[in-house]
Amino acid sequence: MLDTTVVLTVLIACMIAAVLAYLIYLQRKAKLEERVKVQGGQQLQLQAYERLTVLVDRIALPNLITRVNVSGISAADMQAILTRNIREEFEYNISQQIYVSPEAWKAVKNLKEQNLLVINQFASALPINATGLDLNKLLLEYLMADKKGSLHEVVSEALSYEAKQLL
Repeated sequence: MLDTTVVLTVLIACMIAAVLAYLIYLQRKAKLEERVKVQGGQQLQLQAYERLTVLVDRIALPNLITRVNVSGISAADMQAILTRNIREEFEYNISQQIYVSPEAWKAVKNLKEQNLLVINQFASALPINATGLDLNKLLLEYLMADKKGSLHEVVSEALSYEAKQLL
């Protein structure tokens, strides 16, 4: 009888230990899944900041002018090319606003709007027979003379700062 009691006690103790071990396993698994989920969301945010930084660089007027410079076209055609490129780049990255702060998105959007405004204002100030080269030259001279015209640097720094806060 004593042997049966000892065996039963050991068996019950083993079952309790197995249940406890399983509960601890489930708890650790849930914590690990939560950590992976948080890190995954953070990774998406970092990727969004990275993509927006590339967008800011691509729509920065000096870089844009260098990238799409076409000789032998009118200022109006160059204006259309520059504004279309900015809009296309922005629209391509519009989904990134989900992952970044409202302030960061607003800064990127303001950069886009400012660049479009500057291009359109300078293009409208040129004579009808002006060339694309004339428009590009005028835009670059403006950027060289007015450091406030280089909003892309401020936006890039803001995006970089916010991305570093995630690390």
